[in-house]
Amino acid sequence: MTTLIAQLKTAAQKRAAYNRTVSEIERMPLDVALDLGIFREDAHKIAMKAVYGA
Repeated sequence: MTTLIAQLKTAAQKRAAYNRTVSEIERMPLDVALDLGIFREDAHKIAMKAVYGA
């Protein structure tokens, strides 16, 4: 049972990090994003790779 709770806690933490990353990328000023080579439309893909490694 504790393993299940630990897995759920980890999944919730990763989901929160994913949502936070997407939000930060989408709110990033366009000039900063372009300087970093980031396209805000790719926020979900970038966050997925950063948080889940996929």
